[in-house]
Amino acid sequence: MNDILINQKIEEYIINHSDDEPELLYSLYRETYQKHVNPRMLSGHYQGRILSMISKIIRPEKILEIGTFTGYSSLCLAEGLKETGRLYTIDIDEELKDIISKYFKLSKYSNQLTNIVGDAIEEIPKIKEKFDLVFIDADKENYCNYFNMVFPKLNKNGIILTDNVLWSGKVIEELNDKDSDTKAIIEYNKMIKENPLVEVVVLPIRDGLSLVRKI
Repeated sequence: MNDILINQKIEEYIINHSDDEPELLYSLYRETYQKHVNPRMLSGHYQGRILSMISKIIRPEKILEIGTFTGYSSLCLAEGLKETGRLYTIDIDEELKDIISKYFKLSKYSNQLTNIVGDAIEEIPKIKEKFDLVFIDADKENYCNYFNMVFPKLNKNGIILTDNVLWSGKVIEELNDKDSDTKAIIEYNKMIKENPLVEVVVLPIRDGLSLVRKI
């Protein structure tokens, strides 16, 4: 889980007292760890159940995910979709499309999932939808750009979730000028905090998850 604020025993307790991981997602988790580089990019059991719960509370008609990886978080977010809803997910890595397609087809939400292979900066403007829920979990240097691009497409009271906003604790350490990712995340968190059009809370989940509501 890559938690930075809780120890392993507490982590295990949390997992053991949260909902079980669905079998399909467990299969995807295992295949990701067996076949892919950087498998820790996958949301995993605990964060996946949180994403699912948030989506179920919102009951979104439209979801946008920026950064698909192998599709684990997509399937978690899809659990809350309305029956007429749709989730769009974007990732630039073409090599991931086969595993994404495999598990999307196995999911009961298969007809509600649209996987887009491409640069999110180019693809976001092509999606002519308004969203109730957005999940940002992609290249850190573009976090601010992604937020600014999706915010006009977000419905009032819509939610933007952003992963890795604590970045293994580097956000409170002395900044290395060459560390562009940490710098980008610090700037992103500052931008959100100073935005008068949103409410925000940062949650110490895994590597940090921010929850923003458009007011």
